[in-house]
Amino acid sequence: MALLSVIDVLLFVLGVVGIGYQMVCVLAGFFHKVTVFPQAPQDKRFAVLISARNERNVVGNLIDCIQNQSYPSDLIDIWMVADNCTDDTAELARGKGCHVVERFDQTQIGKGFALTFLLNHMIDSGVSKRYDAFFVFDADNLLDKEYFTQMNNAFQAGFRILTSYRNSVNFDDNWVSSGSALWFVRESRFLNNSRMLFGSSCHVGGTGFMFSREIMERNSGWKFHLLTEDLEFTLDSILHGDRIGYCGTAVLYDEQPVTFKQSWRQRLRWSRGFLQVFRYYGPALVRRAIKERDFSCIDLTLLICPFTALSVIRLALGILFVALGFVSLNSQLTQLTNGLLGGVLGVLGMMILAAITCMAEREKIDATNKELVAYCLSFPIYLISYIPISFQAMFSKPGWKPIEHRGK
Repeated sequence: MALLSVIDVLLFVLGVVGIGYQMVCVLAGFFHKVTVFPQAPQDKRFAVLISARNERNVVGNLIDCIQNQSYPSDLIDIWMVADNCTDDTAELARGKGCHVVERFDQTQIGKGFALTFLLNHMIDSGVSKRYDAFFVFDADNLLDKEYFTQMNNAFQAGFRILTSYRNSVNFDDNWVSSGSALWFVRESRFLNNSRMLFGSSCHVGGTGFMFSREIMERNSGWKFHLLTEDLEFTLDSILHGDRIGYCGTAVLYDEQPVTFKQSWRQRLRWSRGFLQVFRYYGPALVRRAIKERDFSCIDLTLLICPFTALSVIRLALGILFVALGFVSLNSQLTQLTNGLLGGVLGVLGMMILAAITCMAEREKIDATNKELVAYCLSFPIYLISYIPISFQAMFSKPGWKPIEHRGK
């Protein structure tokens, strides 16, 4: 039927454009050096925002990293919201000289609500006006000593919103942590790095980002509460005409889940969040892409496009139409066979992508060559598991659940 043909063409076009764009980004990112911003005066005052829930095992390490930066420590204040904590996270942070605001709310749960609470407190008390910009980190993060210096250079080069290089502290734990770590390293080197080359906008990835006081005041603090509040912030900023920059010389280390159950739960929330942002922001992105000829909107539309949801709908309609006698079974089996063939090629492509990422970023990846070979082979398993995760996300309503961090 015509409807199935239209969906087939749409899936084909989206697939070809998406894969083609990824290939261009990989090629550009492989040969393009990371942008190095000129040295700037170290005279800006920054506020660090941390949302922590029972993170006493790791948050002290992050605080130590921040307080031992090459950037003047008297120009960096740490503000932490102890969000529904039942341990002594708040006391530990206060003992290290941090400003701590405690929040107890079992109805509005999640990092977005915690950041809103923290910034509202800072705005109401008048302290927010002290700062030129605000950084957001997760409690388990670690930072290179030059992190704030490099981000300050990029900030004073003119970017009002910045993201940084996201590495991992536990890359070599197992195939689960390596799959997630490879994904973020690939995103830094081959997506955001290439976007800087193209003059496009980057996207914020949950932690290790900065926004100016002007952006904060425009948003009246923090107004993003979808399951992927970082992506929501990115899309809202792009629709306001902001260009989000990438500072690849500012390196952050994140702790990845080490069990498949933890990883599944985390990515289920992300997948559901992608569906949410597509619903709320997709049409506006398409309109701006057409009206303003804004390539960033095209880029981000491809990122949030619910490809899995469309594929599931196509499969369900094919089965229904066969049952009703509208199309032949053989025609649908042919389509399915072509899809499986594409999947096999996709697996090979994922292995190649992982290998290219490892080669390009070898000096930054903490793993042996033998481990890297194994992780490149297992990378497709990590990515293919997104298919059932994305399918479940269409029907479930996952909420924010803490992931236990061990620290390094």
